[in-house]
Amino acid sequence: MVRVPFRAAADRVRHRLSQLVRPASRSRTAAPKASRATVRTGATAPGGPKAPHPAVPGDLAAPARSPWLRALGMLAVVVLGAWLGLLAVGSIRTPVGPMDTNMTLRPSLTGGSKINVAPLGALELDSHIAPLRLDVDVDRLDPERSQALVDQPERFSGLEDEVTRDVAAGTKELAVRSCVAVISGATALGLVVYRRPRRALAAGGLALTLLAASGVSAYATWNPKSVLEPKFSGLLSSAPSLVGDARSIVTEFDMYQQELARLVTNVTKLYDATSSLPVYQPDPGTIRTLHVSDIHLNPAAWHIIASLVEQYEIDVIIDSGDTMDHGSAAENGFLDPIRDLGAPYVWVRGNHDSTVTQDYLEKFRNVRVLDDGKAVNVGGLRIAGTGDASFTPDRTGPGGNKAAAQLEGARLATALRDQERAGTPVDIAVAHDPNTARATDGTVPLVLSGHLHRRINEQLKLGTRLKVEGSTGGGGLRAVQNEKPEKVHASVLYLDRSTRRLQAWDEITLGGLGLTTAEVSRHLPEENLKKDSPGSPSPTPSSASSSPSPTTRSPGRPTPSP
Repeated sequence: MVRVPFRAAADRVRHRLSQLVRPASRSRTAAPKASRATVRTGATAPGGPKAPHPAVPGDLAAPARSPWLRALGMLAVVVLGAWLGLLAVGSIRTPVGPMDTNMTLRPSLTGGSKINVAPLGALELDSHIAPLRLDVDVDRLDPERSQALVDQPERFSGLEDEVTRDVAAGTKELAVRSCVAVISGATALGLVVYRRPRRALAAGGLALTLLAASGVSAYATWNPKSVLEPKFSGLLSSAPSLVGDARSIVTEFDMYQQELARLVTNVTKLYDATSSLPVYQPDPGTIRTLHVSDIHLNPAAWHIIASLVEQYEIDVIIDSGDTMDHGSAAENGFLDPIRDLGAPYVWVRGNHDSTVTQDYLEKFRNVRVLDDGKAVNVGGLRIAGTGDASFTPDRTGPGGNKAAAQLEGARLATALRDQERAGTPVDIAVAHDPNTARATDGTVPLVLSGHLHRRINEQLKLGTRLKVEGSTGGGGLRAVQNEKPEKVHASVLYLDRSTRRLQAWDEITLGGLGLTTAEVSRHLPEENLKKDSPGSPSPTPSSASSSPSPTTRSPGRPTPSP
């Protein structure tokens, strides 16, 4: 009889531990045993009434855990396990036309589809209503499949059907992969939490049921017209202004695919024309500088620049600004090809470039960012420059604050004089706005600028030569709205290695989109023309044009390399 309270206390401790490590259902199954154990203790005298005893945890007489709480716990395990499964293995890599994409299902409160096109931004469609969202990440254009479209433009007529088949195949594979991911994730987490196979399988089955219900909901609410009202973010937010509204794209797809075929074909021909330009071979001691400007987010410019660097064996590239359109962080990825151009890159900020752009470029090893009159030694030259005085990415015309530009030019001229007094004179100054560049007259032999999208070559009053470059990006992506395509401009400057003075320059002009002409013209400074003897070769400008490749050479030029 003395052992009865001790045994009852031990039973209570044991059941308390059981509640902490076991589910409530197992606690209830143990309750009858605990009750019988209590009866066997003989807590009452034979034949007498039962003595009251404290309720033992897990006893049938004790209040059970609410079934709603158990259901919510199971639901939480299923949802968390399914989500973890989707994160781990719930995505596929699949080709869609000439593109490589990643398709993924993600939990969502609103559903829909999201297409990410790095670094341009994203496109969101209200395609369906379900607790799942379809994410499609466009990784890259496959070179071989893209080249096949260029070589055979007639394939564009079947591109729509090909893309439809690819998307359908990818969606089916994604559905199977997602089912496996959801069931596996929920089952595995259920086994960890409940430690009973039956409960784990129940969690997996419930996960499959929820996924099937989500699929039915997406199918029932599928809205194919959602493509007519997309939501753009990032750089793609300007897409409607560039290509028209989405409804016209859908209803006039045939016309758009024909234009796309022409665009791709002409850009390829433009590359071909660039890669076969005639190259002048000056004295081996000549420093060769490539001047580019106003690229304005045109990706074709990087191929053109890289081709010119290789052909002309460029020592240094000078970019006089407006590389971007809006100067946003989303555009920064556009600058990454600069790392692989094969020559040091000197850059100043234009009015379409921001300090965000400038900070991003300063991290590149081969880039020298100039601002506030900073001077650097690169490629055998000492170059100084300053960023544009204003940041006006939404300005449509070339005008600006002339007074601010001239004030910035005065600061640059002061910095150039300081360099002269310090015994480190500057060979070339760089500023985006010609109004800034003109203020440096008399402080430097040569000053480069851009901004106007047209070339200017001018000898200023105090002896400084001003060279304004046109747009190396053909006016950028916005130029497709123009009635006539804008030409692509770049110049190769030849400077004497000992005096670092300009000896000659080649003006390279390529036909814009839709045109496949290329022209190279040779120019000599007036002072060099006066020094030429009567018997010297003719120094008049020479040119070569092609469609698509230039082959004509002027008689006064040394034989170019192929």
